[in-house]
Amino acid sequence: MRIGQLAERTGTSERLLRYYERVGLLTADRLPNGYRDYAPAAEQTVRQIRALLAAGLPTSLIKHMLPCAEADGSLRPCPGVLGALRTQLTELDRRAEDIAQARRTLRAAIAAIAATERAS
Repeated sequence: MRIGQLAERTGTSERLLRYYERVGLLTADRLPNGYRDYAPAAEQTVRQIRALLAAGLPTSLIKHMLPCAEADGSLRPCPGVLGALRTQLTELDRRAEDIAQARRTLRAAIAAIAATERAS
């Protein structure tokens, strides 16, 4: 399938698909006219890439994980990535706590301002 078809089927821009190819996440054959020709499995690969990116994983780690991805989106045991996944989870937990603290601060500020306005 051509890049436009893959973009439409996956909801991913052609620019991102080219980027995935450039960093080694996606492959395409070239037709005699130079157009990219993606295998039918590329659609599932793009969906897996998008899911792993949404989980906060960097493309360098995704590149090592894609060979371990199943068609249903699950992952088989993948040698050499457990430590990196644990590190990523720790980072996500830290960011979640930062966001939770920012929410508490914002709620307190809103409550203080609302109380001042009610008192006026």
